[in-house]
Amino acid sequence: MSKTPSITTPRIRCAIYTRKSTEEGLEQEFNSLDAQREAGEAFIISQRHEGWTVMPQRYDDGGFSGGNMERPAMERLIEDVVNHRVDCVVVYKVDRLSRSLLDFAKIIEAFDRNGVSFVSVTQQFSTTTSMGRLTLNILLSFAQFEREIIGERIRDKVAAAKRKGKFTGGTPPLGYDVDPEKTRLVVNREEAKVVKHVFQRFTEIGSPLSIAEELNKKGITTKAWMTKKGIFREGHPWNKMHVYRALYNRTYLGEVLHKDKTYPGEHEAIITGDLWQRAHAVIEENKRHRSQHIRAKAPALLKGLIRCGACDSAMSPVSATSKDRVYRYYQCGKASKNGHHTCPVKSVPAGEIEGAVIHQLRSIFRSPEMVAQTYRATRELEAEELERLRSERSELESRLAELKQTASRLLDSGASDRDTNDEIRRTNEEFVNTQHRFQDVDDEMQGMQARLVSERDVAECLRKLDPIWDELFPLEQARIVQLLIERVTISTDGMNIRIRGNGLHSLVSEMRDTTENHERSCAE
Repeated sequence: MSKTPSITTPRIRCAIYTRKSTEEGLEQEFNSLDAQREAGEAFIISQRHEGWTVMPQRYDDGGFSGGNMERPAMERLIEDVVNHRVDCVVVYKVDRLSRSLLDFAKIIEAFDRNGVSFVSVTQQFSTTTSMGRLTLNILLSFAQFEREIIGERIRDKVAAAKRKGKFTGGTPPLGYDVDPEKTRLVVNREEAKVVKHVFQRFTEIGSPLSIAEELNKKGITTKAWMTKKGIFREGHPWNKMHVYRALYNRTYLGEVLHKDKTYPGEHEAIITGDLWQRAHAVIEENKRHRSQHIRAKAPALLKGLIRCGACDSAMSPVSATSKDRVYRYYQCGKASKNGHHTCPVKSVPAGEIEGAVIHQLRSIFRSPEMVAQTYRATRELEAEELERLRSERSELESRLAELKQTASRLLDSGASDRDTNDEIRRTNEEFVNTQHRFQDVDDEMQGMQARLVSERDVAECLRKLDPIWDELFPLEQARIVQLLIERVTISTDGMNIRIRGNGLHSLVSEMRDTTENHERSCAE
C-alpha cells in the first residue's frame, strides 16, 4: 500500500512591531511594549496551522511618535522587509505602525513591493484582501483625524498659556534659565549681562558682525543648557544672525510673543524699553543705508551665479562708498555671516571678476569648436520645432476636412430645426477658428524655414559680440550673462566658468536680430 505524499505548509516569518509615544512606564518590568508583543505572539500562535512563526527579533520603538518615520526599530523593520527576511508584519493596532496616512501608504507600498502582508491583532484584518485594505484605510483616516485633533488641542493650549504670559517650553533664550518646579523663565544674571552688552554695543557701533567677533574673542557662546532628559546642549560661536535674533527677541522686554501679538510675560525683563528703541532705531538706519547701496549704479552681472569655491557658499553683491565713489564687490556668504577670517576668499572686486568673465566668454565664442557646437544645438532645436509645427499643421488639416464633411452633411439633410441650426453655427465657428490657427502655423513654418541659420551665421553672430555688447543696456547685458552662464566659482587659485549649453542657441538668434537692427539703423 503506497503512502499519500505529505503536503508541507510554507513557513511564514512574522515580525511583531510595537510602539509607544512616550517613555512613561517603559522602565517597568512588564510595560506597554511587552503587552503589545504578547498579544502579537498569541495571534501568531493561533495561526500556527498556516505555518506562521514568531521571529525572535524585537522591533520596539519606545518613546517615538507615530507621526513620522524617524524611528530606529521601524527603520530596521523596513530594512529586513527589503532584504526579504520578513513575510508578515503583525501589530497590536494600526496606529502603532503609523498615524500619518501618507507615511502609512509608503510603508504598505514597501510591504507590497516585497511580498509582505500586514495584520492588525485587535482589528483582525489583513492587507491580502480588498476588504482588509478598505478597512485599513478607514481606520487609518480616523487615526490621523485623532492625531490632528490632538495637535489642535495642543496648539490651543499653547496659545492660552502664552496669552497668560507663560513659558511654553523649548530652548530658553540667553539670559534666562527654566525653573524646573514652576516651569517659568528666571533671569540668569551672568548671561543677562551679555544680553545687555549686545544691545548697548549695537547702539554704539551698529555692526552685528563686529559684536559677534568681540564675543567670540572673549570665549562667550550662545545659550548652553541642560534638557529635562539630562542632555547637555552646547553653545555655539556667535555670528551676526545670532546677534540679530537677540535684538529682535521681545522676551528680553518681559513679553511673550504668539504669532503677531505680544502679551505681558510672567518673567522679569532684561532690557528696558528705551534701550530697545535705541537699538531698533539703529537697525532702521542700517536698513536705509543698505537700500541706498542696493541701488548701485552698476548692475551685478553675476548675481545668483557666483559661488565661493573654498566654502561652497553663494557670493552676494555688496557695495561701499568712499568720496562719492561706489566700490562693488562679491562677498562670500560664510564670510558675511561669520567674519572675513573664516574664509580664504572673503570677497572679490565685482568689476574685475565681471570683466574676466566677459573676456572668457568672448574667447570661447571665437573658438571653432564652440561655433560648431552652437550650430548643432541650434539646428537640433529648429528641427524639433519644425517637426512640432508640421504635426500640428497635419492635425489641423485633418480637422478642417472633418468639419467640411460635417457642414455638408448638415446642409444636405435639409433640416431646419433649432438643434440643427445650432450645430451648423458651432461647426462654422470651429471651422473659422481652426482655419485661422492653420494659417498661423503655416506662416510660422515658412518664417522658420526662411530664417534657418547656417554655421557661418553662427560664427558671424558670436564674433560680433564685442561691438554688440558695448551697445546693450546694463540690464540686457545681465540677462544675456544669466542666459549663458550656469556657474562661476571663485577660489584662491583663480576662477572657473561653467557655460550653460542650452542657452547658446537663444543667443545666436538674439545676436543676429540685434546686428540686423543695428545695421538698419546705421543705413537710415
